[in-house]
Amino acid sequence: MSISDSPRLARAERREQILATATPIFARAGLTGTSLDDIATAAGVSRMILYRHFESKDDLYRAALQRAAAHLAEAVGDELTEGSVQKLVGWAAVDPGAFRLLFHQAARESRFRSEIDELRASMAEEVRRNLAEVVNDPLWAIWAAQLCLTVTVEAIMTWLDLGAPDPASAAARIDRAAKAVLSSITE
Repeated sequence: MSISDSPRLARAERREQILATATPIFARAGLTGTSLDDIATAAGVSRMILYRHFESKDDLYRAALQRAAAHLAEAVGDELTEGSVQKLVGWAAVDPGAFRLLFHQAARESRFRSEIDELRASMAEEVRRNLAEVVNDPLWAIWAAQLCLTVTVEAIMTWLDLGAPDPASAAARIDRAAKAVLSSITE
């Protein structure tokens, strides 16, 4: 489909279409490795249309991060609970570009690193609250929470990188890996 064949969409629908297109491209190539022309071509729009929705490439990147974080919150919920790994794996399977953008690519972008650090810190804090009953020492609880989150995120990333094999058992395996780490800490 050429740009001229692109159907007219309502403003909010076009913005969502651009963000949905940009997210996996940014996740794959990063901010500096992606041009607005790459995104415009993939979305079937002109650069002028991009600029109607986003002031700059940084603005588009930030909006893609915010969209991914919102989808993460919708998928997992406000609290990290026993079923959160299942939800996180399910979301990563449905939107691997958003998962990779949040937990891999954005951490490499110095202009956006603090936003991702805040997201991870809030997730780790939620895990720490859940671990408070199991890990008595406050410093070890912080360490354990960050370690469990890192193990879970990296396990999901590796699972995605391998082509998301055996999705029916992936969440249970990843959950067991995180719990094994936790059990070695609490012994």
